[in-house]
Amino acid sequence: MEFQDVVNRRRMVRSYSDEPVDPAVVDRAVRNATRAPSAGFSQGWGFLVLDRPDDVRRFWEVTTEPGEEPDEWLRGMTAAPVIVIPCSSKAAYLDRYAEPDKGWADRDEARWPVPFWHIDAGMATLLILQTVVDEGLGACYFGIPPAYDAAVRAAFDIPDRFDPIGAVTVGHRPEADRVAGSPTRRPRKDPAEVIHHGRWGAPADD
Repeated sequence: MEFQDVVNRRRMVRSYSDEPVDPAVVDRAVRNATRAPSAGFSQGWGFLVLDRPDDVRRFWEVTTEPGEEPDEWLRGMTAAPVIVIPCSSKAAYLDRYAEPDKGWADRDEARWPVPFWHIDAGMATLLILQTVVDEGLGACYFGIPPAYDAAVRAAFDIPDRFDPIGAVTVGHRPEADRVAGSPTRRPRKDPAEVIHHGRWGAPADD
């Protein structure tokens, strides 16, 4: 698939068929994620792949209330046979920039203008989403509510050094998604509204 086609076709898929996902596709997606840029080449990320039914089921069990009736969104999402949990490690970045070649003598988090550990893990996650599209499948990134963070960590032995930044469902698209996302209700902004040249509010030169 041409790169521009991948970009144009990428969207959050919220329901899936019961067709299994080729493990090679998942492997390619997470390996591509490790090609994302990272500040200082810190590579402070980790990717937890849940591709066995019991593990996928456990994820949904620990992120929903007992006895909770699934809504349409949850019914569609739980059909996905694969979940990838990308994680970021602030400690890896603080350690890296305290090394001699970076010139910082301490691990002071205040030196960082923004949390690059989360940004870099987000860019890696986008590579997972794009790879899935390139393979003709669907995916959806979503957040893990803070109330369930500890349960997810405990269920899958995620070390304290890493923080889940969300989760990505992966699977085959059904003929039509059962749950329509925001793009079906909200128009995409015109590029002229969000792209500025030279100074904020200035359009591109004609």
